[in-house]
Amino acid sequence: MNPSIRIMLAATALVAAPPLLAHGVAAGALAIGHPWSRETAPGQKAGGGFLTITNKGKTEDRLLSATSPAAADVQIHMMKVEDGVMRMHQVTGGLAIPAGGTLELKPGGYHIMFMGLKKPFKQGDMIPATLVFTRQGKVAVRFKVQPIASTAPMEGGHGGH
Repeated sequence: MNPSIRIMLAATALVAAPPLLAHGVAAGALAIGHPWSRETAPGQKAGGGFLTITNKGKTEDRLLSATSPAAADVQIHMMKVEDGVMRMHQVTGGLAIPAGGTLELKPGGYHIMFMGLKKPFKQGDMIPATLVFTRQGKVAVRFKVQPIASTAPMEGGHGGH
């Protein structure tokens, strides 16, 4: 094969590769991007899950709950500062994903809380979970476990850059 054709094919493959590196799920009008969690210490009984949900539809949907075989219980939580103290509490009634909008679950805000972990989350693991929505119903996702100090999703080993 002509060397210039090989270079062109290699370049085309590199341009096409980034979407394959990202992990997420498309479910109807919802695009669930980059579900991730942090590594947990041995004996740690809880861990957080983070992701973005974009609603490309014309009707609001709502994240109602989540389940996972990796934990005894999975809840939607909110972290906020009250009287100078960081507090976390369970969200009841779910979280709205507005039509044409995005809901971001991230450290220090809304997040998925895996409670009663059956084993520690280790870097590189993929934690299965099912998200439950008002309109979309049940959607299976996998949370990619990243280093304990992570503050944002890392795709393809590039720290989200």
